[in-house]
Amino acid sequence: MVATALPLRADLSVDYDAYAEHVRWLVDSGCDGVVPNGSLGEYQTLTAEERARVVETAVQAVGGDRVMPGVAAYGSAEARRWAEQAAEAGAAAVMLLPPNAYRADEAAVQAHYAEVAGVGLPVVAYNNPIDTKVDLTPETLAKLHAEGLIVAVKEFTGDVRRAYRIAELAPELDLLIGADDVLLELAVAGAVGWIAGYPNALPVASVELYRAAVGGDLNRAKELYRQLHPLLRWDSRTEFVQAIKLSMDMAGRRGGPTRPPRGPLAQESEASVRAATEAALALGLR
Repeated sequence: MVATALPLRADLSVDYDAYAEHVRWLVDSGCDGVVPNGSLGEYQTLTAEERARVVETAVQAVGGDRVMPGVAAYGSAEARRWAEQAAEAGAAAVMLLPPNAYRADEAAVQAHYAEVAGVGLPVVAYNNPIDTKVDLTPETLAKLHAEGLIVAVKEFTGDVRRAYRIAELAPELDLLIGADDVLLELAVAGAVGWIAGYPNALPVASVELYRAAVGGDLNRAKELYRQLHPLLRWDSRTEFVQAIKLSMDMAGRRGGPTRPPRGPLAQESEASVRAATEAALALGLR
């Protein structure tokens, strides 16, 4: 599932036609589906109308069974409203951060997920304590799963040791790779999915890497992983949106600008992304 970047015009308005084409292209390139309105989709900078239309555009482009919108919000009531909007649009599931403007304790986290789960769509938890300051520990995830509030977790901490603890405490909870640069490690540890960033630019090579990793073809997976890792590691950096959009532009896609407060990459970072992207394209990775 690709956490989709959002094409913006020069005036920073959303190009919905370009987004629909991008979503269809990702699925045609072998990706299983898309996750609109994640951080890579710059959801925090969208108006309510824009955010709703992004979900509707994705569903119309590839069908609701392939769409899992992010429904993160400052409050649980707002997150529930976005889950309701996703359901009305026809999406099959939603992805939910814990409260992201409040350092919630375990009771508040459980209430937050219960509120959104009440909509009736399957909920994938998103653990990103770097940004939210709330850590969905394996113990917390196991409790949320036992209560029937989540079906999976997008694990972004980069701590691959958690995969084994989650499997011990909640063996039926699906583990999804949440950071591109630990894909191989988490695939070996038993992850059954990937909510991905860099397939926005290089979907065919990324899908091949993922299939090889989860399928046990470690020789091919390691080869591709080494080739792609100079790009994949940008997914865990602050400037990941700008980096991925730049690689999209270089690969002949529509990356384009980002909305403030995100600005252009610093000169050194841009040079690094350009060099890594040129190297990948020279190897025939697409």
